[in-house]
Amino acid sequence: MSVFTRGILSAAASSQRGLTTGTVAEPVRMSWRDVHEQAKRMAGGLATKGVGRHGSVAMLASEAADVAPLAQAVWLSRAALTMLQCPTPRADLAVWLDDTLRAIRLVDADVVVVGEPFSMALDQLAGHGVTVCTVESLREAEPIELGAEDDAAETDIALRQLTSGSTGVPKAVEIRHGNIAAHAVGLRDRFRLDVDTDVMVNWLPLSHDMGMIAFLCFPMQLGVDTVVITPEQFLRRPLSWVELISRHRGTITSGPNFGYSILARHLPRANPAEIDLSSLRIAVNGAEPIDHRDVADFTAAAARFGLRPSAVMPAYGLAEATLTVTLSAADERAIVDTVSLQAVADAHRAQPVATNSADAQHVVCVGHPLTGMEVLIARDGKALAPRQIGAIKVRGPAIADSYLTAGGVVPLAGDDGWFDTGDLGYLDEHGRLYVCGRSKDLIVLAGRNLYPHDIERAAETVDGVRKGCVIAVRVDGDPEGFAVLAEVHNADAEDVRLRISRAVTARVSRHVGHLPRHVLLLPAGSLPKTASGKLRRGSARELLPASTPMSHVRRMS
Repeated sequence: MSVFTRGILSAAASSQRGLTTGTVAEPVRMSWRDVHEQAKRMAGGLATKGVGRHGSVAMLASEAADVAPLAQAVWLSRAALTMLQCPTPRADLAVWLDDTLRAIRLVDADVVVVGEPFSMALDQLAGHGVTVCTVESLREAEPIELGAEDDAAETDIALRQLTSGSTGVPKAVEIRHGNIAAHAVGLRDRFRLDVDTDVMVNWLPLSHDMGMIAFLCFPMQLGVDTVVITPEQFLRRPLSWVELISRHRGTITSGPNFGYSILARHLPRANPAEIDLSSLRIAVNGAEPIDHRDVADFTAAAARFGLRPSAVMPAYGLAEATLTVTLSAADERAIVDTVSLQAVADAHRAQPVATNSADAQHVVCVGHPLTGMEVLIARDGKALAPRQIGAIKVRGPAIADSYLTAGGVVPLAGDDGWFDTGDLGYLDEHGRLYVCGRSKDLIVLAGRNLYPHDIERAAETVDGVRKGCVIAVRVDGDPEGFAVLAEVHNADAEDVRLRISRAVTARVSRHVGHLPRHVLLLPAGSLPKTASGKLRRGSARELLPASTPMSHVRRMS
């Protein structure tokens, strides 16, 4: 029996902890024993549909009360689970359906299980030859005993995690039982987890690796309390996140940088008598580039509600590593490195400079590798010294073996076990990691390396630009350049658009030393985002016109 499934069965048998779902006002609690009893019924239902050892199940659902028992049923049936992207209110349903069908075919799903409120997809999927059923129908099946003689092995695939923006040509990371168990060891050690007292709180979608692995797989295996709401509840009312922490005395939570940025703007209007964050000891910030200003703003805004400054823990991870690669130390304030922007761009080196230097660039430290994880910075196949910027490579037992692609299974790491993450960064003298950006997004002008998030952060300081709603992308041509796409407030007036465009051009040029070829101003809600609310830089390039003069302003309605 795999360590992962053994933990699931142990938690079901003896843990007094469990899963809380619902809403802030109306929580619904299930013990891990309750989850397991439902899982036995669902496993019985899956068996009648031919799902068994090495089978494949896809799920379209957002409620943890549906996902937890179904996932457990799949894993203890020795099959693999794929969480499908849920359609958002802004999604083009025709495009979403095409993308979803591609993903279902990719993982060769024996059945697609649908939960509310997505029952509208049942007929559409069935109409394309997909075998479908509802979560409720599985709950009504005859139960079977799980974890018997033909138990899951460490090498069995537990999750096929679709990579971010898996549209057009989808790809899935094949995460095995052994990968999840190895990751749990590293996370438990860095969290200094107490299974009897810790309470985890999450709003991220369960189709996202952070939401699924950290806040469902991990607590289910170790028997820890976890509180999970849907992302729609947070996006509709951001303060629901801190209200959950306060109500359930949450100790561990996590989110992308933009989530903390949103909270920092909403907390000043909250009532300290209604929110208490003194119980929170870990607030992981990861899943996208971390802005030191957002870390400082959130820490300051949340201090009024009892948050300890040491609670904020920047992290770095990716699905290929099961989730977390590095994580800052518990009980230490976030570290911000101040380096020369010119040295970063010209010499690919993170040269320290004074904080008040005109050449200063601030990079947030994402900590040391977890237990069992190794990190290497390399360029042209050679390991680099501290503070030299290069490709981030990772190695360890939590690293997945393969991708599943339309062309078949593709090895993920090289023969030496190192996996190139596609990210660029550096290690400091103490072995701590700093991430600079994605290599595929790097903008090279006149031999200088420009990182999109540096351009984006400069542009969003302009009055009228929506914070956290700016994307910088490379523009091919002769010469190459870059474009800035920004959502703006109240941009109906021509004079306002012209002012913002000129200010963005000047601010970006002053910060990175190059003029943008295009500045595209858009109304709120125009930039493409993932289900969890992160900006999608690759998809944003499609918004650019085929030919646009420098600093042209376009207003989209």
